Parts: sequence; structure tokens; C-alpha cells
Amino acid sequence: MTAPTDPTAPTPAAVQLARRALGQRVRETPAWRWQGRHLDTLQPAGATVTLKLELLQHTGSFKVRGALLAMLDLDAAQLARGVTTLSGGNHAMAVAYAARALGTTAKVVMPATADATRIAACRQLGAGVELVADISAAFPRAAAIERDEGRFFVHPFEGPAMALGAATLGMEFLRQTGQLDALFVAIGGGGLAAGVASVVKQLQPRCRVYGVEPTGADTMHRSFAAGSPQRIDAVRTIADSLGSPTAMPHSFTLCRRYVDELVLVDDDELCRAMWLLFADAKLAVEPAGAATTAAMLQRREALQGRRIGLIVCGANIDHATFARHLERGAPR
Repeated sequence: MTAPTDPTAPTPAAVQLARRALGQRVRETPAWRWQGRHLDTLQPAGATVTLKLELLQHTGSFKVRGALLAMLDLDAAQLARGVTTLSGGNHAMAVAYAARALGTTAKVVMPATADATRIAACRQLGAGVELVADISAAFPRAAAIERDEGRFFVHPFEGPAMALGAATLGMEFLRQTGQLDALFVAIGGGGLAAGVASVVKQLQPRCRVYGVEPTGADTMHRSFAAGSPQRIDAVRTIADSLGSPTAMPHSFTLCRRYVDELVLVDDDELCRAMWLLFADAKLAVEPAGAATTAAMLQRREALQGRRIGLIVCGANIDHATFARHLERGAPR
């Protein structure tokens, strides 16, 4: 699989039009200056840290932005046939929400190991759910549903609509915060980082954009090293929302062009960041939502005195799993 030579990045004008098209179907999530006694001892010296609280978006993650944009142009005949997708949870929930908002039906394919609360949420939103062995098995099953039932496939991270939806988040954050020196964004498949980084670098080219991956799902790191989209044999991280087994051309190329640096964080770092967000900000986030905090802490020596933005991308996790991760991350 090779990368396209010149995929089109979302322009600021296109992002503004997309945000108007989304209208009241998505929330403008708040930006919040993070201050706390624990953070004070851990953050880069003299820095200011602002959180983009996208975990407060409908369905608890940023995913609804791209899912809705991908579906807004469907004609009446396609809406009647419905949509399908595959996901470990957040994107499936977003597609279920978007389908209900647009008056159509969704059938989502999820790994049987997905968080039970995410599976239940998809069903509560009206989606049909099929469970398969793992995320790799979900791809061919979703393709079969698309072929056999004529449903429109809403890709979980790849393509212009996904990048454009993520770019609305990036532009919104810059409008709320003003100039940033550093921005951290999580990478799973890469759609979020592709959209956010592309619009941030167009509007604030001096802002350094960090893409954050878990060590057990380092697809984008391998892709950057190889110069083309790569696959991994398995996902081995508690951050299942960031567990894409493959990178794809559109997202990869935009990330390669606009992301300044990639950061790897391990599961222990994710748990410590979850604990810090809970202790200081009273936020109960999933591991993916803590990835940017973990990366900032890892890079704190290089960020002294900087204006830092962290995208908190999601918070879909059951209470028992959250408690285990919090205990693992608590100071000893």
C-alpha cells in the first residue's frame, strides 16, 4: 500500500463550512485551563496547560464530527439502505448516533472484547451490533455487510470526511485558546491527528504538533519509519480506542506532512495520566483520553514555559476497568 502523492488537506474555509453543516448536531466542547496541586509538581516548569474537553461531545468522543460529515451527503435511497461500520466502540457509537440523527439505520461490527458499556450504548442508540473475534476480523465482516445489504460504509478513521470532522475540533480549540506553542493529539488510525494537525499548522505554523501512540499499537511510528502505511500483527495496549492494526494512505500522508513529532507512551504512563486527570481535573477518561497528558509529562523538559494544548478525546470506559487503571496509576 503506497501513499497518495498529494491528498488535499482541509482548508480553513472548508472547515468553517463543515462546522456550519454540522450545526447543532455536535456540541462546541469547552477548553479549560488546567490548574491543580498535583499538576503543579509534574507539568513543565512555567507552562500553561489547556485541555480541549472533547470527552463531553455526544457519545463521549470526537468521532461524531467525522461520522456525521461522512453521512450528511447521502441521498434518500442510500439513507433508506442504511450505514455500517466497524469499531472497538467510540466510532460505532458515533455512527449509531449519526444514523439516528439523520433518520437512518446502522449496523456496526465490534470485537467481542470491546467494553461492554460501549456495546450496550450502540444498542441503546438503535444500532444493530455484530460481534466478531477481534478488530482485524471486523474489517471483512463490515465489507460483507456493505456488499450484501447495500449499506454505506463509514470508515472509522480514513478519508476526507474524517479529517475534515477532526479539523473542526482543531479550529474550535484554537479559537478558544489563542496561540499555542505545542499541541498534543492522540493517534489510533490517524484521522483525528490528520485533521487537527493540518488545520493547526495552517493557522498557527509555529505551533509544534505531537502525535501520541501507545507502545502496543505503534502503527504510525512504523509507517513514518517505512515511508508508507504499515500494519501491525496485533494490538497490545489498554488504549483499545487507539488500537488500529493498520495505517491508511490519506490519514498517513496528512500526518506525515503536518505532525512534527511522534511520541510513544506505555500502559503504565497511560494509567498515571488517568490518575492525574482524575485527581486534579476530576475527569474520568478512558486510556486514549489520557494519552496526550502522558505524552506531555514524558516531554516536560522540552516544554518549559510553553503554552500547551491537550486534546482529551474520549471517556468511554466501564467503572470497574476505570478503577483498575486508576489503582495501577496511583502514586505509591
